[in-house]
Amino acid sequence: MFEELRRLLSEKDFDALAKSLKDADSHTLAAFFAELSKEEFDEVCRGLRAEDTADFLVRLDDSELKERIISALKDRELKEVMDEISVDDTLEIIEEMPADVIRRIAEEDEILKLLEERNFVVLKPLLKEYNPTDLAAILDEVPKEDVVLTFRLLPKELAAETFVEMSSDSKQALIRSLNDIELKAVMDELFLDDTVDLIEEMPANVVKRIIAQSDSETRAYINEILKYPKDSAGSIMTIEFVSLNSSMTVAAAFDRIRKTGVDKETIYTMYVTDDKKKLIGTVSAKDLLLAPRDALIGDIMNENVIYVDTMTDKEEVSNMIAKYGFLAMPVVDGEQRLVGIVTVDDAMQIMQDESTEDIAKMSAVTPSDKPYLKTGVFRIWLNRVPWLLILMISATFTGIIISSNEETLNMPVYGIILTACIPMLMDTGGNAGSQASVTIIRGIALGELRFRDIGKVIWKEARVSILLGLTLAAACFVKLMAIDMLWKVDNGFLVAFVICLSMFLTIVLAKLIGCVLPLVAKKCRLDPAVVASPFITTIVDALSLTIYCFIAVHMLGML
Repeated sequence: MFEELRRLLSEKDFDALAKSLKDADSHTLAAFFAELSKEEFDEVCRGLRAEDTADFLVRLDDSELKERIISALKDRELKEVMDEISVDDTLEIIEEMPADVIRRIAEEDEILKLLEERNFVVLKPLLKEYNPTDLAAILDEVPKEDVVLTFRLLPKELAAETFVEMSSDSKQALIRSLNDIELKAVMDELFLDDTVDLIEEMPANVVKRIIAQSDSETRAYINEILKYPKDSAGSIMTIEFVSLNSSMTVAAAFDRIRKTGVDKETIYTMYVTDDKKKLIGTVSAKDLLLAPRDALIGDIMNENVIYVDTMTDKEEVSNMIAKYGFLAMPVVDGEQRLVGIVTVDDAMQIMQDESTEDIAKMSAVTPSDKPYLKTGVFRIWLNRVPWLLILMISATFTGIIISSNEETLNMPVYGIILTACIPMLMDTGGNAGSQASVTIIRGIALGELRFRDIGKVIWKEARVSILLGLTLAAACFVKLMAIDMLWKVDNGFLVAFVICLSMFLTIVLAKLIGCVLPLVAKKCRLDPAVVASPFITTIVDALSLTIYCFIAVHMLGML
C-alpha cells in the first residue's frame, strides 16, 4: 500500500492520496506520515484539502505527529483546517499540545468551552499567549459570573492591559467581583489616562471604590484632569511622560529614562523643560542613541516644538497627531508649562469615535456609546424616533407642494407622465446633494476645508454640477424616448424637455446646497454632519418639486 501512496505523492495527485488515506486505519496513517521526509511532509500537508487534513488530525493518535502537521501549515491554511473540526475534537487536540501550538489553534469557542469545563490546567498557559485586545474580546463574551474567574488566571501586567481594552459592562461586572486587594493591584498597573477614562464611564458607586484604592498623588492628578472640559486635550492627556533638562548630558538622560521610564506611557520622545517646567524642546530616542554620551541635551534637542493647549478640542489634537505623524502630542497650560501628553492610541480611538458619531448623524440616528448588540431595543428606538419624526414633519412640505400643483399634475395625458417622474427627480436630487455634502463634511473633518474656502467650493461644485446635470439629463432623455416611448405621445419631446430641464436644474441646485450648508453650519458652530443627507434631501425634494411644477406650468400649461 505504501508503494501506491508513494506513487500518488510523486504524481502530486493529492485527491487520490487523500481518498486512499481515508481507507487506512490510524496506525497505517501514522506510519505513512512518519516515513516522509520534511519536504514531503510539508508538501502533503499543504497539498491536501482542508477537510482531509482535518480528518487526519482527528483520527491520528500520535500527538507529536499532530504537532508536526499543525506546524507545517501556515496560519491561513491552519484556520481553514480548524474550521472543519468540531469544538470537542479541537479540545482533545489542545490537551496534547504545547502552549505555543495551542495558541495557533484555539479560538474563542474553544476557550469558552475550556472555561465551561473548568480546565484551568490548559486554559491558564493558553491565555498568557494572547494579546490583551483579543483577550478583552473573549472576556466580553464570557458569562458575567465567570469573568472574574478568567481574569484571575492572567498575570498581573497582562490583566491590567486586558482590563483597559474591555467593554464598560465587563469592567463594571469585574470591579464588582474583585476584592479591594485585587482591585488595587489592577489600578496600580493602569496608566493615569486609562484610570480617568474608567472613572468617566463608571457609575458613582463603582467610582468610589476606584478612588478609594488609588493613592493620594493619583487622586490629586485624577481630580486635576477631571476639571477639564470633556472634549478638550486636558481631559484625555496622561502625565506619564519623560521630561529632561537642557543642561543634562546624554548619559544622564539615559540614567533618568532607565530609572523612571518603566512607568511611563511612552519613552520614544522625551520633552525638554526649563526650571519653570516650560516646554522648550523635544528629543527622540534615536537622537539620544546616535549622540555622544557627553553631549548636552540642549545641543541636540529640537527647538521647533509643535504642541497643543489643554483646552484644544480633542478631535483637533487627533488630526494634528495624524498630520505630523507623532507618537505623542505635548500638552501645555496657559503659561506654556508642560502638563501632559496625548498618545497616538488615544488619538486613534478619538478618530474612530468621531467617525462613528458623524456616520450616525448623517444617517439621522442619535450616536450611541454602546455596540449595536449590547444596546437595548428601547434605547435604539429612542435614538432613531426623534429624527424620523422631524424628517416626517419636514416631508409634509413636499406634500403641500404636490397638493398646490394638483391641477398641473392632473393634466390629461401629460399629468400621468409628470407624476410618474417625480420619484426619479426627487431621488436624483437627494443623491446629488448627499454626494456633495459628504465630500465637504469629510474635508472639514480633515481640516482641508474652512469657511473661507466657500467661494472656491461653490465654483468647483458649480462646474461639476453642470457636467453631471447635462450627463444625467441626456441619459434621462434617452430613457424617456427609448423606454417610456414619449416619442409616440403628442408633444412628447416637449414633455421630455420639461423633465430633463427640471433634472438639470435640480442637480445644480442640490450640489450647491450640499456644499454650502456644511460650511455654513461649521461657521455657526453647529455640527456639519447634522445638516448632511437627511436634511439636505428634504430641502432638495421640496425645491426640485417647486422647480418641476413651475417649468411644467409655464411650458405645458398652454397646450
